[in-house]
Amino acid sequence: MSTNCFRTAIRFLAAVLFSASIAAPALAQQSGGQGTSDRFLDFFRRTELSGFVDGYYGYNFNTPVTRKAGPERTFDVNHNSFSLNLAELSLEKKPTSDSRGGFRLDLDFGPTQEIVNATDTSGPHIFRNVGQAYLSYQADVGKGLQIDFGKFVTALGFEVIKTRDDWNYSRSLLFSLAIPFYHMGVRATYALNDKVAVAGYVVNGWNNTVATIDKKTVIGQVTVKPISKLTATETYIGGPQIPNTTDWRHVSDTVATYSLTPKLSLAGNYDYGRDKESGATVRWQGVAGYGKFQANDWFALVPRWEYYDDEHGFTSGAAQKMKEFTITSEFKHKDGVIARLEYRHDYSDIPFFLKNVNRFSDHQDTFTVGLIYAFSTK
Repeated sequence: MSTNCFRTAIRFLAAVLFSASIAAPALAQQSGGQGTSDRFLDFFRRTELSGFVDGYYGYNFNTPVTRKAGPERTFDVNHNSFSLNLAELSLEKKPTSDSRGGFRLDLDFGPTQEIVNATDTSGPHIFRNVGQAYLSYQADVGKGLQIDFGKFVTALGFEVIKTRDDWNYSRSLLFSLAIPFYHMGVRATYALNDKVAVAGYVVNGWNNTVATIDKKTVIGQVTVKPISKLTATETYIGGPQIPNTTDWRHVSDTVATYSLTPKLSLAGNYDYGRDKESGATVRWQGVAGYGKFQANDWFALVPRWEYYDDEHGFTSGAAQKMKEFTITSEFKHKDGVIARLEYRHDYSDIPFFLKNVNRFSDHQDTFTVGLIYAFSTK
C-alpha cells in the first residue's frame, strides 16, 4: 500500500467535506437566498460517508517457509505476521424517485486490494485503489429501474471482498477459486414485486477494468423471496475470457439464506463452472454450508463447511478434491469494533499444502485473530 496515496485520499475526502461545509453559506449569500445552501445540505444529507480498517494475525501450523498461503486462501495469506488487510473510505448517494441520480466511490488501500487487482490488464495506476466507482440512475419505470455504469464487485457468491460483511474471517474455497472479484461495465436491476427481483449485466469480463478481447461477458440474476425468512438467488455468468478464442466460460452460482429463528441463520452456496483449455473441457464445482448463531448483540458463533472439486486443476493448479471446516467466534462492540477468532482446517486428496521448507501435506490448520473497525454516517 502506498502511504502517500492513502494520505492523499484522506486529505481529498476531508477537503471535499470541509469545502462543502463552508461553500454552502457562501453560495447562498451570493445567490441572495437559501436555495443553493439547501441544495448543498440536501446532497450531503443523502450521501453516506463510510469506511473501515481491517487487520489480522494468522498462524499456520504447517509453518510454510514462504510465510504465504496458497490459492485456497485469498486475503489472510500471511503466516505468523501482524498484517493489514484492507482500509476503505467510501462515498455513496443512492438514487431515489425524488433524486434519480446517484454514485458510489470506494477508495481501497492495502494488500487485499493488490490481490484483487493482481490480474487486471490495466496496470498499476489509479484503478488499483478504486474498489468500486460507478454512476447510477433510477429510471421512472414501474417500481424503479436502476442502471449503474462503472466498476463494481461481482454479483456471484455468498461472500464478498469486505470482511466486515462476511460471516467468517477467511474466505471460502468457492470465493477464492470459483468466481470473479469484480467487473467493469453496465448493469440494470429491477424489482418485479416484493418477492422477485431481476438483474442483467454486460461487462468486459472477469477482473479487468479495460477490455482484453472484443467480445463481452453477460450476467443474469434472479432473486426470489417467497417468505420473509427465505431468500434464494440464482446467478449466471458467461462469455469468452481468453483472447483469440471463441470458447465461453460458464458459471452457475446458487445462494440461499434462511432465518430459522431470530438467533439462528443458515446459508448455502453452490457453484458449477466450465471452460476450455487447449481445446479440452475443464470443470469445477463446489458447495458450502454456513450457520450463524447470534447469541446476543455482541457475540456470534459461525461454523462453515465446504467441498470443492477442481476436476482438472483449472482453478487451483492441481486436479484435486478439497474440503475445509471453519469455526469463527465474533465479538462486536456497539461503537463499531469487531473481533473474530477463527480456527480453520483445510484438507485435500493430494499433498497440496506447503509444510516447512520443501514438503507438502494433504492438510493445513490455521488460527486467525481479526480486528475490524467500521463507521458510517447513516
